[in-house]
Amino acid sequence: MENEKSKIRQRADEIKDYQCKNLVAVLENPMDIKNIGAVIRNANGLGVEKIYIVDSRKSLPDDWDELRERKSLSKISVSASKWTFVKRFDSTEACLAHLEKHRFTSIVTSPHIKGKENYILHEADYTQTRLAVWFGNEARGISDIVVERSDFCVSIPMFGIIESLNLATTTGIVLYEVTKQRRDYQAKYKRANRGPRKTLS
Repeated sequence: MENEKSKIRQRADEIKDYQCKNLVAVLENPMDIKNIGAVIRNANGLGVEKIYIVDSRKSLPDDWDELRERKSLSKISVSASKWTFVKRFDSTEACLAHLEKHRFTSIVTSPHIKGKENYILHEADYTQTRLAVWFGNEARGISDIVVERSDFCVSIPMFGIIESLNLATTTGIVLYEVTKQRRDYQAKYKRANRGPRKTLS
C-alpha cells in the first residue's frame, strides 16, 4: 500500500508542471452518469484542474465522495474520479455567479450563434487567466443564459453527414485543444519569468 502511494506521489510530481491551472470544464445538466464518468476521465487525462456539474434536477448526491462510490461512475472514469476535483451546483445561475465572483471567463461549445463571437475550435485563444469551458445537455445543448454571459462560442468542424458528437467525444476534442494552448502558454510564461541565470565570477 505504501509503495502504491509512493508511486502516486511520484506521478503527481511528474505531471505537476503540465496541469492547466485555473481551467474548469462545466457540464450543464448532463443526462447520463456514464457520460459524467467519461468526461472526468478525459479531463483528468488532459490536465484540467476542476469539473463543475450543474444538476438542476438534483439527481446527483451533494457528497462527491458518495457519488465516487457508484460503480456506474467509477467503472467508466477508470478511477480518475478519485483524483479529480468535482463541484456540484443546483442551478446554472449559481454556477455562473460562482465563476463570475472568481473572475472566470466563460466560453461555450456550440454551433454558430447569431449575435455572438463565434470561432472554429483551433482558431480561438484559450489563454485567459481563468477559463471555464461549458458543455451543454446531451439533448438540448447549452442554455441561453450561459450563451448570453459567455465571451464567445466555439465549434468543432464537422465533415460528415452526422453533424453532432456525443458529450464524451466533444469534451475530449475541445479540452485537448484548450489544454494544449494553455500548457504552451504556461511553459512560455514560466521561461520568461525565469530570467537570466546568474554565474559565479
